[in-house]
Amino acid sequence: MRHVILVGDMKVGKEQDILVTHALGSCLGLMIYDPTVKVGGMLHAMLPLSRINPQKAEANPFMFVDTGVPELFRCVYELGGQKARLVVKAAGCGQPLGNNEMFKIGERNYTVLKKLLWKNGVLLESEDIGGSASRTVHFEISTGQIIISSSGAKKKL
Repeated sequence: MRHVILVGDMKVGKEQDILVTHALGSCLGLMIYDPTVKVGGMLHAMLPLSRINPQKAEANPFMFVDTGVPELFRCVYELGGQKARLVVKAAGCGQPLGNNEMFKIGERNYTVLKKLLWKNGVLLESEDIGGSASRTVHFEISTGQIIISSSGAKKKL
């Protein structure tokens, strides 16, 4: 089954599922996958830190990197995924408005992600981070394959 992950959302799935998100600009797209049990999930987080709006973070933790990432991992664990087997990949965190972007949301999203992963002993296997082009991500859980589409080109992540 195909699931579309909107901005500020997260989905997990099993072997038959395909997860897709569109328009990753400064947002973080995080994909995690357990190849042994063929479960995985995808997060499309907008902002780095939930402390700017704790009420919104409580209502929707997936809007923020610092609350969405732990929730993504927890949900994959509930499906039988195990931390030691996880393949973790990231996309997005760009500067869609160019280098003059005042708030540097993409850069800050990536920094918060790296700190969270480091504190929890998790490494990124691969990433497609930065730049100014928007990305679409297709994640096929049966194979773990992730395809990034950007500016008319496709590549495996």
